[in-house]
Amino acid sequence: MKSILILGGSGYIGNVLYKELAPYYNTFATYNSSKDYTQNKHFFYFNMEKEGLEVILKEVQPKLIISALRGDFNAQLETHNFLTEYIKNKNCRILFLSSANVFDSFQHYPSYEYDKTLSESVYGHFKIKIENQLMRLAVGKYSIVRLPMIFGLNAPRTLEIDSAILQNKPIEVFPNTIINVNSDVRLKQQIHYLINQQKTGIFHLGSSDLISHFDFIKTIVEKRHYNLGIYKQVFTSNTIRYLATLPKENKLPSHLLPTYMDIIDDLTLVDSGKHR
Repeated sequence: MKSILILGGSGYIGNVLYKELAPYYNTFATYNSSKDYTQNKHFFYFNMEKEGLEVILKEVQPKLIISALRGDFNAQLETHNFLTEYIKNKNCRILFLSSANVFDSFQHYPSYEYDKTLSESVYGHFKIKIENQLMRLAVGKYSIVRLPMIFGLNAPRTLEIDSAILQNKPIEVFPNTIINVNSDVRLKQQIHYLINQQKTGIFHLGSSDLISHFDFIKTIVEKRHYNLGIYKQVFTSNTIRYLATLPKENKLPSHLLPTYMDIIDDLTLVDSGKHR
C-alpha cells in the first residue's frame, strides 16, 4: 500500500484529508501544538521552526507528501526547500496546497492554471515562492493545488459566521469581490481523485461558477440560519475585483466539479432547529 505523509495533518484541511485517505492508503501525518495526537502512532510531532523532517521521512518513506502546513512563513520556505531537494533524489512526489491569493493583484478576470502569478499580499507572495521552488522539480514530481475559500459544516470560516449570527454582530463582506468557493467535502473527494489517478501539474479546485463574496455569505446565512444577518460592507476598490481560480487545462470529471450552490448545500445539511 502506498505511504502518504501529510504535513500539517492536525490542521483543519490536513485532518480532513487524513480522515479521507487513511482507510485507503498507509497514511501518516504531523502535528505541532495539538495534544490530541500524542498517542496516535500514525502522527509524528513536528516543529518546523526547531527541527527538520529527516527522521520522519526515514521512518515513513512516503511515496507522496501532502503539504498542508501553516505557521511561520520563513520556516515553511526552508521546509519546502528541503523537500524539493529530497524529492529530486527519491521515488516520491509532493502535493502542495496553494491559494487563489497567488493571483490577488489581478482584478478584471478570473485566473487559470498557467496564467502568470502575481500577488500584492504577503500571503500570496509567500505561496508564489513555494510554488516556484516546487516547479524546479521534474514534471511528474509535483502537484500544485490552488484553493479558493474553503467552507464546511465545522470549518473556521463557517463557525465565524455562526458566532456572529448568535451574537448579533456584523459579518464583514466584500461586495466588489467576485470569488469561487469549495467545501471540505468536495475538496477531499477531488484530492483523493488526483492521488488515485496519479495526476500531476497545476490544479484549480473550486466551484465551476462565480459569485460575489457578499452574495455568497448572505445566502449561507439565509439558508443555514434562516436569518437576514447584519453586514459590514468593505469596498477594497472602486471596480469589480476577481479572486477566482478556474480550470482550463486540467479539468476534473464533471461529477467532481461543484457549483457554488452545491457548496452552500454542503453547509446547510444540518438540523434546521440547530441554528434558529
